[in-house]
Amino acid sequence: MDQGNYSRVAEFVLLGLCSSRELQYYFLVFFNFLYIAIVLGNLLIVLTVISEPTLHTPMYIMLSNLSILDVFLATYATPKMIHDFLHEHKTISFEGCMAQIFLLHVFAGGEMMLLVAMAYDRYVAICKPLHYATIMNLCKCTGLVVGSWVIGVMHSLSQLVFTVNLPFCGPNIVDSYYCDLTLVIKLACTDTYVPEVLMLLGSGLMGLTSFLLLLISYTVILVIVQRRSSTGMAKARSTLTAHITVETLFFGPCIFIYAWPFSNFPVDKVVSVFSTVFTPILNPIIYTLRNEEVKSAMHKLKGRYIRSRLPFQQSFTE
Repeated sequence: MDQGNYSRVAEFVLLGLCSSRELQYYFLVFFNFLYIAIVLGNLLIVLTVISEPTLHTPMYIMLSNLSILDVFLATYATPKMIHDFLHEHKTISFEGCMAQIFLLHVFAGGEMMLLVAMAYDRYVAICKPLHYATIMNLCKCTGLVVGSWVIGVMHSLSQLVFTVNLPFCGPNIVDSYYCDLTLVIKLACTDTYVPEVLMLLGSGLMGLTSFLLLLISYTVILVIVQRRSSTGMAKARSTLTAHITVETLFFGPCIFIYAWPFSNFPVDKVVSVFSTVFTPILNPIIYTLRNEEVKSAMHKLKGRYIRSRLPFQQSFTE
């Protein structure tokens, strides 16, 4: 279609998670509670790492950045989904739709790279412990964190640049609760073969490469850990278990979605909800419940908060 002869759609219609009004009211309460828990839980980790000097190490600096990414990953679509539970007609502007696509790939791409950086940090800590302080210094840690964000932005721009210029002139119904790139591309009034290939090369290759790097690095680490039986190695196994669990939860839904990127299955909505809502809430639970240092730092933070409130309470009662 000649791009000079079409009128771009002003908004997209979102079909949401389900059509049942009764079920949507239950979802409203459920996802509102989950979203608040995601924000508070991840921000608590960030505050704990910042306030406790013993946690000012590369692993915990990366963990705090993972928590920030999880908050953003849950925020780009979840508040809009909660808002739409109250409305029969769910719409999003063209600009808002493109913004959702951009933010999703920024945060998801950044988290992929950060998980790879965390795997590298664990590799150095376990396989080269004597050289850890030299290799993983503050400068290297900062570079890995900043690099994760930069790669996420560059990846997202590469996905958005060919999407925003597509001619959207008629169909505007998205069978999801947010603007999923795979669904939005199909609405263009033109042949989308090239954009589909570019999307697969961008998102698919990035996700597959990150997953393979993680798989190789953790396989090497686990082989080395199995050869040792000290107390330190027991702690390393616990940390590795937490990391592997997080990465499985994060990459599992991504692999499922991009295995059939342009086939829309009912289960796709469930998988999308899991990756954007449940993974960000599970991350702080996994890292805090399995990590004694973080739990100890949280107890200290709680104690400092209680002590700081005591003078105020005493003056108030007087």
